[in-house]
Amino acid sequence: MIAQELSVGEVARRSGVAVSALHFYERKGLIHSLRTAGNQRRYGREVLRRLAVIRVAQRVGLPLEAVANAFAAVPENKTPTKAEWARMSALWKEELDARIEQLRLLRDQLTDCIGCGCLSLKKCRLANPGDALGEQGDGAQRWG
Repeated sequence: MIAQELSVGEVARRSGVAVSALHFYERKGLIHSLRTAGNQRRYGREVLRRLAVIRVAQRVGLPLEAVANAFAAVPENKTPTKAEWARMSALWKEELDARIEQLRLLRDQLTDCIGCGCLSLKKCRLANPGDALGEQGDGAQRWG
């Protein structure tokens, strides 16, 4: 038995996460529950910390797959320790830094694109980046 078991409603209320989201996270393996004799879900208190981590990750745009990969190193009925959180956040920092760089490049290209005034998608670097075949003319260049 889990110490201080929480019902699904209690977890939803305390975490601010909808019951349907709890069920979804459980199907994805991000959180775990036990079942009572009456087949009702019961969660350990550590699920509240896991949900907080999930919400932070989602808030910064990380996919649930990244959360699942991070949680793989933490036993399922355990709250991540400070060291485990440091490892998770270090991995996420690299991913976020890469996304920030992509967004910075997009922002700079978008400014250039708007500044060029062409208003054409025929040779737009944003709509079709790296379009080597576009140099041969408009329309389809290869038939599959």
